[in-house]
Amino acid sequence: MSIWGKVVGGAAGFALGGPLGALLGAVAGHVYDASKRPTAETGADPTKQIGFTIAVIALGAKLAKADGVVTEDEIRAFRRVFKVAPEEMKNVARIFNLARKSVDGYEPYARQVAGMFADNPVVLEELLDCLFYIAQADGTVTEEEAVYLQNVARIFGFSDADFARVRAEHIGADAADPYAVLGIDHGMDDDGVKSAYRKLVREHHPDTLIAQGMPEEFIEVANDKLAAINAAYDKVAAQRGLK
Repeated sequence: MSIWGKVVGGAAGFALGGPLGALLGAVAGHVYDASKRPTAETGADPTKQIGFTIAVIALGAKLAKADGVVTEDEIRAFRRVFKVAPEEMKNVARIFNLARKSVDGYEPYARQVAGMFADNPVVLEELLDCLFYIAQADGTVTEEEAVYLQNVARIFGFSDADFARVRAEHIGADAADPYAVLGIDHGMDDDGVKSAYRKLVREHHPDTLIAQGMPEEFIEVANDKLAAINAAYDKVAAQRGLK
């Protein structure tokens, strides 16, 4: 079953709890029974996958109104990132609108998902990438959106340097400093460059991320990130004559 079927159909059979669980419950229309949590015999517990999905929807909704205007471009970007099946779009849109119209802030959603993936920060980084996609949908990231994204990154436990690296990935290969994308200094030696690059590739490989709780439906975002890392390394390698 796809992640969307689990989200709106309650197939996971668990209590997510917290503000993310409240959104899930509003759509599922019933209370989950924690005693039916999947065991090793019935399959892996999808708690993290569903938590990731609801968090991206909720934080994406809050981001879309961060600059005071929810544009059609942002809505289209939201649909592109999430690869929602037509039959599920109504339910996903309901979660989006509930979060967007809520008077609550975005911080509780960010804190809850940060706790869920405290041991898997690379998955949180992929979530941040999803939010960047939405912010860039209208061609620019406004000051309000940038503040929002950095605040979410800090709640996720990322340093300002980490945030700068993620932001550099989304500027575009032609405009971005490839060293910034790789999170390294220009003075780093060749072995250090290769090591940093290999670490990023290993951490952000889609198979690794899926194993850590990222739903498969978000694999395109992961592939785009990996492409940005590879493009940055190719530029640095060409400049240095690395093989």
